[in-house]
Amino acid sequence: MKAEAWIFVITGVFFALVTPAYWFITGDPTGTSALVMSTLLAVMVALYLGFHASQMEPRPEDRLDGEIADGAGELGFFPPYSWWPLWCALTMAVCTLAVAMGMWWLLLIGGVLGLLALCGWIFEYYRGEFAH
Repeated sequence: MKAEAWIFVITGVFFALVTPAYWFITGDPTGTSALVMSTLLAVMVALYLGFHASQMEPRPEDRLDGEIADGAGELGFFPPYSWWPLWCALTMAVCTLAVAMGMWWLLLIGGVLGLLALCGWIFEYYRGEFAH
């Protein structure tokens, strides 16, 4: 993970250099604050990845003597298709519409349906075709 940490360090340095130049050229407080937050976010991710890279043993792609075959094996679980994100997004759209239109009864219906959709998304691998 050291390579990933260095990518975010370089990104943070870039944002740190661009932020004052942007401020002096444009004087825009909104864009400047967005660049400051981008700098802090890149530095935060770099610190996180650097800390974990120092705590764990190097991955095959991080070692200079690593071979392609060292990285063979199971990479993890990749879920198949799922309809639950669609239902969660639709219920969120209903809730947003309800707030925008001032229909609080529709917000309650959307909230209940949203909780059902969220529970379905969370527990979809505990039952049905893809249970394990």
